[in-house]
Amino acid sequence: MKRVTGIGGIFFKCKDPEKIKEWYKAHLGFDMNPYGAKFEWQQGADATTKGYTLWSPFSDKTKYFEPSSRDFMINYRVENLEALVEELKKDGVTVLDNIETYEYGKFVHILDVEGNKIELWEPKD
Repeated sequence: MKRVTGIGGIFFKCKDPEKIKEWYKAHLGFDMNPYGAKFEWQQGADATTKGYTLWSPFSDKTKYFEPSSRDFMINYRVENLEALVEELKKDGVTVLDNIETYEYGKFVHILDVEGNKIELWEPKD
């Protein structure tokens, strides 16, 4: 079973997310949206199938990364999230919440062995 298929996003805490977004836009040319910057790419040999990786600054006061105390969270793209969650539970991995479905895919959060919160995303490409 394929597990992680790529990095879906890099999320990090900062004091002023809007100021950070402005700096990255001005100096590195990031094309910003309300969540940050989206980097599109083609999946494998099929140039018609696109994916993206999201770069997203969060307020340093956010609770979204809890229970981790880290200033970052990585989102990994996966296939078949339901089956993966069942395997992770069998392996004793801490699954923090139930799978939630949105128009752009399914999500769940887990903790790694050092307590880093990880977001798993099955995109609806």
